[in-house]
Amino acid sequence: MTALTLSTSGAAALRADALVVGIAKGTKGLVAAPGSEAVDQAFDGKFGSVLETLGASGAEGEVTKLPSPAGLKAPVVLAVGLGPLPDKGDAYPAETLRRAAGSAARALSGVKKAAFALPVEAAEDVAAIAEGALLGAYAFTAYQGGEKNAKKGEGPKRPLAEVALLGAKPRDKAHKAAAERAIALTEEINRARDLINTPPNDLTPEAFAAVATAAGKENGIKVQVLDEKALAKGGYGGLLGVGQGSANPPRLVKLAYTHPEAEKTLALVGKGITYDSGGISLKPAGHNETMKCDMSGAAAVFAAVVSAARLGLRVNVTGWLALAENMPSGTATRPGDVLRMYSGKTVEVLNTDAEGRLVLADALTRASEEHPDAIVDVATLTGAMMLALGNRTFGIMANDDAFRTTLHELAEEAGEASWPMPLPADLRKGMDSPTADIANMGERMGGGLVAGLFLKEFVGEGITWAHLDIAGPAFHEGAPYGYTPKGGTGSSVRTLVKLAERAASGDLG
Repeated sequence: MTALTLSTSGAAALRADALVVGIAKGTKGLVAAPGSEAVDQAFDGKFGSVLETLGASGAEGEVTKLPSPAGLKAPVVLAVGLGPLPDKGDAYPAETLRRAAGSAARALSGVKKAAFALPVEAAEDVAAIAEGALLGAYAFTAYQGGEKNAKKGEGPKRPLAEVALLGAKPRDKAHKAAAERAIALTEEINRARDLINTPPNDLTPEAFAAVATAAGKENGIKVQVLDEKALAKGGYGGLLGVGQGSANPPRLVKLAYTHPEAEKTLALVGKGITYDSGGISLKPAGHNETMKCDMSGAAAVFAAVVSAARLGLRVNVTGWLALAENMPSGTATRPGDVLRMYSGKTVEVLNTDAEGRLVLADALTRASEEHPDAIVDVATLTGAMMLALGNRTFGIMANDDAFRTTLHELAEEAGEASWPMPLPADLRKGMDSPTADIANMGERMGGGLVAGLFLKEFVGEGITWAHLDIAGPAFHEGAPYGYTPKGGTGSSVRTLVKLAERAASGDLG
């Protein structure tokens, strides 16, 4: 993991392998951002002009490396674009700093130590820069290079080893707390990313449950794992129905973090399909290769619960990981089969590739039995949500408008793109079944909303509930940008932790 320290050293004096500073677009050209005064002075006040000569534009996330002039201890200066210069008196937005730090950290892979001298005015800036740098420094290299090649210096470059954050105050309680929160949060997001990126032959439901059990022991979280026998005894027809086609049986994992002074209880439910072939309703060619990511919701829930424990939040947070592998075989659930769910309701399975809602339904019912103040489920649930909102924005549905708004606002605060979505009552009729209580498919148009309406059926009466469909942002297939890597992203973890912090204050919105 990349180390983070708060340093009181000046930008010119700190010994590091690289010095990161910000550059912004002014009305008359590029302007050195606060924190880069020593660098501008070393360039005789012409730092912006030099960067312009090199072709820099100051656009957000743009990175320009240049050798340091006399007067700086670091041999390399890395200028990262911050976009337009803020209006007088305004600070740089947190997400701008977060992405800039992430872009710089990615550009410095293979480097041992970098000093980040980006604009810092408040603890929020410390948090944003620390989060961006630590998330941007992430790399999944577990299956690359090998030990022998690593010793020879061959194979993929290692992430930036150490970040020294300048401008922060190590003795300031708020700055120190912001840095400590960033470290705990990003370590768990990066662990979620590792889980998402792990190949499905290694991350089976049983293996995921083992990871959760070990993390629980490490962080004082009570963990309960229901194996296939316990699931059968308990009547978890959704989990068993989805997992029955695989040689790797399903699991339901409960992680319970409790605080003695907690006033609120939050339940988080995650879809954990460790590999999704579509089952008998097999996915077409070209759609299977990334289906290891279909457990991203469970990874996010796992990371959020562990983060809450590490941060010592004054709230009870219970995570439910609904883990299964969806495979075609002679024992797999067929289109037309009827499953009896944990709730007692029967579901006609019209499409075995609409499996996420089946495992979530069982977990939602089980979570409802404990009467939490609110339930949030997280899932890479529908391609329809990607068609509606693209690859970077997750949808939020809820049975309470105020709660949906709260989640949207918390996501914005955390730097995660989201959008409130409706649950139109008229779409419910499309899931009527002549055979069972409900079908797992409805109208094709508005498919993401149909899935949300299905899940709503399994939430306990009177319980506030929201559904996050993270199908778009959970797994990034394009080139890395900002602090977002290629592959698993850890989408929604920051939003869930913000919600837990809000609940810890006694308010759920």
